[in-house]
Amino acid sequence: MKKIIDNSFTRLLFASMMLMAAMFVSCNNDEDSGSGPMITEVRNYAAAPNDTLVNKLVPGQWVVLKGSNLKDAVKIAFNGIAVDFNGGLFADDYAVVQVPAVIPFPSVAENDLNTIELVTPSGKVVFDIDIVAGPPALDRISNENALPGEEVVVYGTNLFQISELIFAGVSVQEFTGSDDGTSVSFTMPDATAGGPLKITTASGEILTSFNVNDLTTGMLCNFDTIGNLSWGTSTSDNDPDFPNSRGVYPILNPGALNAGNGSWWEGGRSINIDQVHWIQPEDLTSDLSQFALKFEVSIAGMWKGSSIFIVKDYNWTYLARYEPWKTAAGKGVNTEGKWITVTIPLTEFRTKKDNKEGTGDPASSLTELVGTGTGGINFFTINDASTPAPGDFRVAVDNIRVVKILDKAITK
Repeated sequence: MKKIIDNSFTRLLFASMMLMAAMFVSCNNDEDSGSGPMITEVRNYAAAPNDTLVNKLVPGQWVVLKGSNLKDAVKIAFNGIAVDFNGGLFADDYAVVQVPAVIPFPSVAENDLNTIELVTPSGKVVFDIDIVAGPPALDRISNENALPGEEVVVYGTNLFQISELIFAGVSVQEFTGSDDGTSVSFTMPDATAGGPLKITTASGEILTSFNVNDLTTGMLCNFDTIGNLSWGTSTSDNDPDFPNSRGVYPILNPGALNAGNGSWWEGGRSINIDQVHWIQPEDLTSDLSQFALKFEVSIAGMWKGSSIFIVKDYNWTYLARYEPWKTAAGKGVNTEGKWITVTIPLTEFRTKKDNKEGTGDPASSLTELVGTGTGGINFFTINDASTPAPGDFRVAVDNIRVVKILDKAITK
């Protein structure tokens, strides 16, 4: 009897121990499967020794999140902005991801500022780290020679937290920035002289090498006091299609052009300016990329075809094409009574390629493009396409100039 009781007790004890072991394993498995993610540090996404620890992030930066339980991430957000990511770049202890290229800092919720959020099916982690706008950069200015009272828009990136905006030597106190930092607009001040554009932000500074509100520096022809229109199309200073002008301007009015029509010398189709200084002698050894041709245009009607070819001294070896309608998704382009600034880097004066003018290689140097730096400049209206170009548009051109465009960007 005692042996039976002992055997029963032994079996009961063994079963209890097995049950406890099974429960312990089950608990461990539940704990493992339910462990939330953890981020312990952030590093540069670069090969050693450049995979350094970082404590500040900027938009567009690639980083490696280090920690645990990261591979099953379903959401990653920087400053509350969720990003797309490639799970193939993840492991349990790291995740490779890119900070959003655009972060609308002014509209980021306070509790999302300076955070990385990573979510998995088992939980989420919020990691604190400084996320700041990168240094500001300039793309273009809507009109560098606007009249006082007109709206001016500066386009670029990281135009956030602006503490100072100076336009042609005048401090602009009232301006409006876009949420994504790609533009800032203001009313043109009553500036009495030319000067650079300067924008200071919390992350850096823009200072242009060229002047705005300047009708003399680098000017080839302003059709009033500098340069001379030798021949070509007609001029005006009060055409109702082109209000708010800066004096006299020529008007290109080519009409409809048949396919392959290159007869630029016909009425209303060209602007031909006498010899002027494109580049001053002391600058001829500078790099070609440091200079650009600039001018203002106002477009009436709807420009949907044909091109303006720009050459020096009637020489088609190097030619720049101005075709703004090509970026208008077939809708055509019209400036709605406004003047806009056009910037064509001198690197865009190109050779012929595949029987297409101005699509080949740029010159290797300034001297190859402009020789001694002096010469005429010609604007030709051409249709080199295989289809007809409609002619229900007119283009006024003013303030043709060549200036330095190598801007100074200062990072804080």
